[in-house]
Amino acid sequence: MKISLGFSPCPNDTFIFDALVNRKIDTQGLDFEYVLEDVETLNQWALAGKLDVSKISYGVLPLVTTKFNLLDAGGALGKGVGPLLIAKKQIPREGLKNLRVAIPGKNTSAHILFSLAFPEVMQKTFMVFSGIEDAVIREEVDAGVIIHENRFTYAKKGLVKLMDLGSYWEEETGCPIPLGGIIIKKEFESDLQKTVDDLIKKSVLYAFSNYPSLPPFVKENAQEMDESVMRQHIDLYVNDYTVSLGESGKNAVNRFISVYEKLNQQKSLTASGESNLY
Repeated sequence: MKISLGFSPCPNDTFIFDALVNRKIDTQGLDFEYVLEDVETLNQWALAGKLDVSKISYGVLPLVTTKFNLLDAGGALGKGVGPLLIAKKQIPREGLKNLRVAIPGKNTSAHILFSLAFPEVMQKTFMVFSGIEDAVIREEVDAGVIIHENRFTYAKKGLVKLMDLGSYWEEETGCPIPLGGIIIKKEFESDLQKTVDDLIKKSVLYAFSNYPSLPPFVKENAQEMDESVMRQHIDLYVNDYTVSLGESGKNAVNRFISVYEKLNQQKSLTASGESNLY
């Protein structure tokens, strides 16, 4: 049986899915046809129901629960793993209200976390995460929310951190930060959904069993990243929650959905003059 699968080319995702898509484990007769896309593209595809199984931002989860179930394995949660708000220079909190801020996608977890911390900011520009640093440097925006490997590169480019949005979430909620999860179409029988979940878990455990060795699949898709940065990326985003959400992870996801609903009611997830640069 063929199953379409989508995840990002970032080291954490390729590390997680390498053993599954490259048949380093027994896939129990399932043939996974995978595509690599940035997470906001995957979010949009999830809204359209394009793929059978997909990585998504938790920011889009409330919008797809009628079509998809959330799997237990393969996700990104944790402490100290949240997005950062950066700029070319320090800006006082009250000065952000009327400034332009780049966000890595409207339906991303980063947008929810930013809106929780700064519900008053309305001038948001949504773009692919990898373009945000340069947009700040070129002053196309005044500040930007960065994720993934950009956490490790912004300072070298002369940019400064205004706030760790993940730390703000942790202080406000006491929960680990839900960044991304894996969803599967509800139309699949429950036994098949469980099999896919188990295979993802086995793929993660296989990757851990060979770490810190990096599979060629990770290196080939890491956008010319240093191996040290790849490992930083994996160490930050792949952890026990990736193997299984557990009760703590499930509670964090439920809290995240509650925050989403509250912000949506307050209209903090809308933006005046929003645009897409990429």
